Amino acid sequence: MNQLEEMQTFIRIVEAGSITKAAEQMNTAKSAVSRRLSELERRLDINLLTRTTRNQTLTESGEQFYKECIRIVDDINDVEASLGNENTALSGRIKIAAPLSFGIAKLCPVLKQFNDLYPNIMFDIDFNDRHVDLIEEGFDLAIRIAHLPDSSLIARRLTTVELIHCASPDYLQKRGNPRTPNDLLEGHVKVHYHSALDSWHFKDQAGHPYSIKVTKSLTVNNGNFACQAAISGWGIAYLPDFICSPALDAGTLKAILTDYMHNYEIGVYAVYPQTRHITQRVNSLINFLSEHFKKTV
Repeated sequence: MNQLEEMQTFIRIVEAGSITKAAEQMNTAKSAVSRRLSELERRLDINLLTRTTRNQTLTESGEQFYKECIRIVDDINDVEASLGNENTALSGRIKIAAPLSFGIAKLCPVLKQFNDLYPNIMFDIDFNDRHVDLIEEGFDLAIRIAHLPDSSLIARRLTTVELIHCASPDYLQKRGNPRTPNDLLEGHVKVHYHSALDSWHFKDQAGHPYSIKVTKSLTVNNGNFACQAAISGWGIAYLPDFICSPALDAGTLKAILTDYMHNYEIGVYAVYPQTRHITQRVNSLINFLSEHFKKTV
């Protein structure tokens, strides 16, 4: 194995958090990855990692070597990209994590357009509504719809979506159509998205924010199911417009309390780890996504 491959393997071991996970991400045997690390340490005559049965920790020398590996590999990638034309430079795999509902509704056409321009790009997409650990699970990029907290990730805002409280006509006929947020406390229930806050936020007539906690009838981890549950009369749902707009247009859901909404827009972000320089192919994809959503808003 050449020195560049050794560096790439070592980077993957560090970022995956273990030899086992690194082997899974590299689609190779654990024994092969372990052997490469041992050979690297023997050649350098230093210990790069302190390993136990449960975890691994970078030694001081290992941390320095890791940073230099990142710099060297990124420099090589940049040099190779600058020597080729744009189409040949953008090649390789981009591993993406995205929410299922948004991915199905919005991502397929734009990723296909990007792939038509750069056919040497291969996408590996994980549609999942949970927040994946980008570094540990080996993702290059994630799409997140959220009010993002401070984190070790770099985020670029792509677009916004509107959040809408909605319920089926049958549900509103049985339980009453709430005229103010306080009416939600009178026998109403909600379809709850598992990672959302327990309370819904509104503003009063003077524009002052306040919160209402509505009883849960159901907790789910997928927006499309929440929409179908609301259509079925399971409760009031708080959904992004790209999920519920077809049902609103068809009349199977009805928007409520629109005059009392507070912070009803939420950002859609491309996020990636700040532990290393972003590759040209990932940076090009983020720029492409940003331009696409600017045109479609």
